[in-house]
Amino acid sequence: MVRTLPPLGTLHCFEMAARHASFARAANALNLTPAAVSQQIRQLESRLGTALFLRHARSVELTPAGQEYATTVGLALDQIAAATERIVGHHVPHRLTIATTPAFAAKWLVPRLIDFQGRHSELEVRLVTSNSLADMARQDIDVAIRYGQGKWSGLEASELMQTDLFPVCSPTLLDEPPSLTRLSALRGHVLLRLMHDEWPAWLRHMGLLEGDDLETEGWRPGPRYPDAGLMIQAALAGQGVALGQRVLVADDLATKHLVKPLDVSLPSTYGYWLVMQPGSASLPKIRAFRDWLDEAVQTWQNTNGA
Repeated sequence: MVRTLPPLGTLHCFEMAARHASFARAANALNLTPAAVSQQIRQLESRLGTALFLRHARSVELTPAGQEYATTVGLALDQIAAATERIVGHHVPHRLTIATTPAFAAKWLVPRLIDFQGRHSELEVRLVTSNSLADMARQDIDVAIRYGQGKWSGLEASELMQTDLFPVCSPTLLDEPPSLTRLSALRGHVLLRLMHDEWPAWLRHMGLLEGDDLETEGWRPGPRYPDAGLMIQAALAGQGVALGQRVLVADDLATKHLVKPLDVSLPSTYGYWLVMQPGSASLPKIRAFRDWLDEAVQTWQNTNGA
């Protein structure tokens, strides 16, 4: 099937004029003369057989057909621009784009990333954070650090570190009854949770819960947070007890902003993984990041006894 398309230049001029509602401002943005823009748009109107603009003495206005066409053309040009950026960006050897969760970025990666940037000043490092799994191909992401079990379709994954889960809270909560000196005392405190709540499984393992509903068994379930970093912030503010991942709370424990009131923990069934597109591990920029990350993880584990 052969597509019937107007020249791309005419579409570009039209979309810019529609966006600015002015031939003159479109011309300035495109580094053309207003006459050249006007000529391109007349050529497009002739091709389509309909007027796209109403010309007034000092302004232009889209016709109904022009408004509909501008929406479609704008979306199409945005897609072309994004696809071009992805292809060009993928082949930029000095740009490294890393994706991870906001919590892991804030609590672990960002404080250490300055060391990597200092060792590799030739690289432009970009950090993308989201709690949704990033589409590495579409978003031009070189590497991702994900929390899971290492199984992501079409991607290569290597384990970075395991973590464990245990209750953490602000030191101010230690003064509030019931005293957090035994596991059963957790029942008297608000339990801060993630959207994917790990408290029920943790409490069942400890023999303190039979089912999945905390409230019906006498517990005090607190708010659900979409991100572990927000949950930890609530714990720092003394709003309840969080089930902390060691990887995310170690620095706050070291500074005593958080405390671990009970000497109990449970290994998480998930871990942190470095994820890449197949065949990309040999790229110099990815190899450099991977080597640095392995060293940073080993240093962290030695410091935290993990």
